[in-house]
Amino acid sequence: MAFDRFTHERERLAKGCERIAGVDEVGRGPLAGPVVAAAAVFLPEHIRDGLAKPLDGVNDSKKLSAKKRESLFELLRSLDGFEFGIALVEPAEIDRINILQATHRAMEQALAALGQAPEHVLVDGRPVASLGQAQTALVKGDSLSYSIAAASILAKVTRDQMMVKLDREFPGYGFASNKGYGTREHLDALAKLGPCGVHRHSFAPIKPQSQLGLFPNPTTDEPVARG
Repeated sequence: MAFDRFTHERERLAKGCERIAGVDEVGRGPLAGPVVAAAAVFLPEHIRDGLAKPLDGVNDSKKLSAKKRESLFELLRSLDGFEFGIALVEPAEIDRINILQATHRAMEQALAALGQAPEHVLVDGRPVASLGQAQTALVKGDSLSYSIAAASILAKVTRDQMMVKLDREFPGYGFASNKGYGTREHLDALAKLGPCGVHRHSFAPIKPQSQLGLFPNPTTDEPVARG
């Protein structure tokens, strides 16, 4: 028998909650680009009856191919009665308040983007007190809850699309393929080009390099002291 990823949602329905949101984020670890969060709300009938194929393939976005994620992204967006909110926090704000606070802020804003506040929130990972709502935190929640998994897909595809656009705006770093993560290609580009306008200057190795003035000057391509 297949694992029931609506178990936690059904438990809340049984207690009288009909608006149950799953919340997840993507982009905590990259060296560049925003952190993106999404909130997803299925109708009570979706939860009671289950999802029909191919939507029953909704799962942790990291376990899906890019093609599958994009297909499910479009199916979710067109599902009758399905609600979602998406929000992001830009790199400059991440540097100002730190990545944990930025992640929580993106989650708060994603919930605020819903048409109506949920009665209960299912959160991937640890509780987020700043949400200010009744919540259940689920470790590996994007594999346990359809609502959280849907949020993870919405957040991941949205962020990936943004990084493809940023690759055109800031060529040379390979954002379209590495999505801002610290791949060898990306690190080599940083050493050659220095950080661009969407890099996170509070993240290693960018922070120590910037502080020591070891990145190339964009006009001379030579290392310059900064202070």
